[in-house]
Amino acid sequence: MSYLDLTIREMHEALVAKKVTPLELAKEAIERAKADKNNAFELITEKEALEFAATLVEPEKDNLLWGIPYIAKDNFSTKGIETTASSNILNGYVPLYDATVIAKLKEKKAVMIAKSTLDELAMGGTGTTGHKGVTYNPWDETHTHLIGGSSCGSAASVAASIVPFALGSDTGDSVRKPAAFAGLVGMKPTWGRISRYGLFPFAPSLDHVAYFTRSVEDGAIVLDALAGRDIHDSTSSSKPVEVYEEGIASGVKGKKIAIIREIVDSITDHVIMGAFDKTLEALKKEGAEIVYVDFGHDLLSSLYATYIVISSAEATSNDANLDGIKFGPYFSGKTYQDVMIQARTKGFSELIKRRFVIGSFSLMRENQDVLFRRAQKNRAKIVMKTNEILKDCDYIYVPAAPTVAPLASASTDKLSDEYLIADNHLSLGNFAGLPSITIPLGLENGLPFGANLMGRAFEEKALFQAAEAVEQITGLNNLSVLNKKEGNL
Repeated sequence: MSYLDLTIREMHEALVAKKVTPLELAKEAIERAKADKNNAFELITEKEALEFAATLVEPEKDNLLWGIPYIAKDNFSTKGIETTASSNILNGYVPLYDATVIAKLKEKKAVMIAKSTLDELAMGGTGTTGHKGVTYNPWDETHTHLIGGSSCGSAASVAASIVPFALGSDTGDSVRKPAAFAGLVGMKPTWGRISRYGLFPFAPSLDHVAYFTRSVEDGAIVLDALAGRDIHDSTSSSKPVEVYEEGIASGVKGKKIAIIREIVDSITDHVIMGAFDKTLEALKKEGAEIVYVDFGHDLLSSLYATYIVISSAEATSNDANLDGIKFGPYFSGKTYQDVMIQARTKGFSELIKRRFVIGSFSLMRENQDVLFRRAQKNRAKIVMKTNEILKDCDYIYVPAAPTVAPLASASTDKLSDEYLIADNHLSLGNFAGLPSITIPLGLENGLPFGANLMGRAFEEKALFQAAEAVEQITGLNNLSVLNKKEGNL
């Protein structure tokens, strides 16, 4: 096993002991990235990574991310490095500044080795709409299963042991759902806990910086580095940042865990529910109280429609500057409208155009009351109900997705009874801005599936403790495709 296959803490210990160097790790990570067959990367930053890694000579014992390679989703601004958000309209765009999370990781001397693929402009949940095509699940070498989106490339790179962690963004479930399909830990902290300065906006009231790791403890270590107030982001919180990995093994004794009845009832996969029920029994033995609660079928059924209206409306406004003049390719035209129409027609995929049509229609004066304002009012009801449950309970715990990774050839109707609740419920964490973490739960026919925990605002430390308890129960720590290839699963 390579040092690259270890957890962040184990890799750090090897670096401090000088068993391996940052340059050696970066070189191997780049070699693995170049050998990737899952279409996980927009570009590999080989020159920049190797030059930076070569400057890291004397280990920093108290800096767990010193010399650790990572990957960033290609919707984070990177100074001097092309950033396209997997959209043709941004081909050739080179930012003049680093996103705050990129700057923080540079300060921690973590080494960025690549920018990863995503669904175009982070819209969509399949990993199929980026301008480089479909991103596949590394757990399936036949390329018949997807890994999900929009943070598809980041998920694939961590699952394939190219890096131990990768940045993503989560607007509805864009990190936590792929994490379930890839056997990873997917962490979305509280809205405002991590600065979004330099993250290309999709729907700012829902957008969160999030990330993938292969263990719960690694997730806590990464949040230590990324959390905190940022003067460049007025929505970032000034609440004190905890040391999240301290006391991570405290367990769940005396904790009250809510199970939303309508969500578990909507999932028909017996393998997933069997594994989920086993963890419930084990959590009870650990001293947790399990409580089944009703959320309201109609309210949960409205999640997807509410999300589409709000996110599309915000995206329409945020991306108005992608017009072929301020940003995007310039085409000749007699008027501003001519230039914009040509740039957007040639620069956007059909999915993006549909989202912008929905958003524009929702924001039209004559439609706002029946669409946009109605969706906002419904969101308020969803948030109130979520917080009501968390007043009495410490966590909400549910299966993360109704199935293992879907087939690339499959067409999922998110409005069907089979998927309406089961496939959309992770958006609860975005509507309410609450911390939410997906952890591996098991495997079915060689493909991973996961569970999700959600906690109260800014109680990430307690959430990591509950997630660690589940990880100890399942034993699925540092899960990757290499474990499968080496016969360890």
